[in-house]
Amino acid sequence: MPVNLTANAISAINGGDVNTKPLVQVVDIKLIGSTQERYRLLLSDSLLTQHAMLATQLNDRVKSGRVRKGSVVQLIEYICSTVQDRKIIVVLNMETIVPECEIIGNPNMFNESDTMPQKSVPDRSSGSTQLTNNNNFVAQNSTRSNFSKGNNSSFQNQSNNMQNYPTMVQPPYQPPPNYKNHGAIMKNEAPARIIPIAALNPYQGRWAIKARVTAKGDLRRYNNARGDGKVFSFDLLDSDGGEIRVTCFNAVVDRFFDIIEVGKVYMISKGSLKPAQKNFNHLKNEWEIFLEATSIVDLCPDEDASIPRQQFSFRPISEIEHTENNSILDIIGIVVTVNPCVSILRKNGMETQRRILNLKDQSGRSVELTLWGDFCNREGQQLQEMVETGFFPVLAVKAGKVNDFSGKSIGTISSTQLFINPDSPEALALRDWFDRGGKDVTSQSISRDVMPGGSNNELRKTVAQIKDEGLGRSDKPDWVTVKATISFIKTDTFCYTACPLMIGDRQCNKKVTKSGNSRWLCDRCNQEFEECSYRYLLQVQIQDHNGLTWVTAFQESGEEILCLSAKELYVIKYEEQDDDRFAEIIRNCLFTEFLFRLKIKEEIYGDEQRVKITVVKADKVDYSVESRFLLDLISKVALNNGRK
Repeated sequence: MPVNLTANAISAINGGDVNTKPLVQVVDIKLIGSTQERYRLLLSDSLLTQHAMLATQLNDRVKSGRVRKGSVVQLIEYICSTVQDRKIIVVLNMETIVPECEIIGNPNMFNESDTMPQKSVPDRSSGSTQLTNNNNFVAQNSTRSNFSKGNNSSFQNQSNNMQNYPTMVQPPYQPPPNYKNHGAIMKNEAPARIIPIAALNPYQGRWAIKARVTAKGDLRRYNNARGDGKVFSFDLLDSDGGEIRVTCFNAVVDRFFDIIEVGKVYMISKGSLKPAQKNFNHLKNEWEIFLEATSIVDLCPDEDASIPRQQFSFRPISEIEHTENNSILDIIGIVVTVNPCVSILRKNGMETQRRILNLKDQSGRSVELTLWGDFCNREGQQLQEMVETGFFPVLAVKAGKVNDFSGKSIGTISSTQLFINPDSPEALALRDWFDRGGKDVTSQSISRDVMPGGSNNELRKTVAQIKDEGLGRSDKPDWVTVKATISFIKTDTFCYTACPLMIGDRQCNKKVTKSGNSRWLCDRCNQEFEECSYRYLLQVQIQDHNGLTWVTAFQESGEEILCLSAKELYVIKYEEQDDDRFAEIIRNCLFTEFLFRLKIKEEIYGDEQRVKITVVKADKVDYSVESRFLLDLISKVALNNGRK
């Protein structure tokens, strides 16, 4: 079947044409982009070639092979933009006409001289407009080649075919009717074309998007070397499923902060595109819009049902076990427990609220979700009241952050959104599963290990393996369980004096010293007091059948080992000076076998790097439970050997 590419299509597109829907050939394809895959095409009309960027929503055309080198395609939606004095075609939509054929003609790369200044001359007889340029040729309205079943002619050299057709271009772009009486149209006066969010890129000079606000961040103030400032961001979603973040600074904040409402649809144009800061932006878009003084944000008064109110990409809870720390994801589950809200003192000295709840789903796993700040008293309180009445709601979490402290858990961040009993297919399916018996199904938590029982996510190691496998030397700490015996406890410094003052619901616990008037002084709280607290800081040597090592046990784990508080042991040793009783307490702990839950992390002391091993939990071995664990382990080993 012969293929005639649209004559002079490249020149026409560079001259402003957006309506011809020309036939062109893909001469080359190249994958570019680091954070997001994008394809750059080399398009040909048989005489000229020009580079084009493929919109990301069309990437699957290349991946599936529907568009490849040699394909003849029809451009449906496209624009031509100037970037750094160089024009490039942005392809928003296209159809494959011929999947593969030989390269047609001998095209040359397009340059600016190929499109000469033009002026329009009315043709009185036909009512059409003829275009003349400095080469004194006349171009009629462009015609497209038609394919018919009865055409059996073979391919001819395209350069010869061009001699049979006049050089033609599409008439210049006509402005919408409301501009017809304005006289001459200046550049950029006509409204920009609405394009999908996925097609946005810095190559476009003028664009507009129509999208719904799915999230709006708080107004934040900052201070840096350039002075004080303020910033806020909001997320957009369009009818094609494209998402992008919009950020405003300083004076622009005053213009748009009160205008933007979650759930409303807006027309946005005249913003600048910059690479997204992935440390703060979890959306799947390599660009971010920054609004400026000239930017336009118009509320669309009519509801657009084609734009969804929210877009989720839910992950089963079981997959979170293997998800990297700090990943941002969406999950949905049934709320089975809600803990009370407590106050927490952050490292910066500010107090915040925390509430922990548990979610379960059909994957047979449950996970802890930690709510921070306003989430605790807003959605958190509502969820607690529901669970207390015996109703277990469905909760969808948009943009939760994975944490690997003591197993895997999810936490809220500033961009997180919570949806209670959302109207979605996933929520309805989860509710049906739970009501039909899912509430009675036992789920294994991926957030906390059950120490004595040997759960599936418990990582058992020997003492020698800690060193042999280099545990703790990566960026993240290693968490392991070791069954070992206490062989020695240092008794000269087994505790320290701590601040007893309460900050919210937590004790300060900062180390205190005596001031000149024999009162205790806390540098953090800047207060003095008569009595201090005593907290364990035990240095313990543990060993098993193939090695020994030193570990550190703080307050809670110290009490689990010695079975009394640090203050009680301090009184026995220093106030009562009962050395025999003190020695007996220490001896009773020696050669006792424990299951130690250990946190292993390399730290720097001065100029020296050391691996620090901290006891997070210590349980005396329950030999009945431990025997069942070992029998189960033997069964698994035998089963694996049988499969081999």
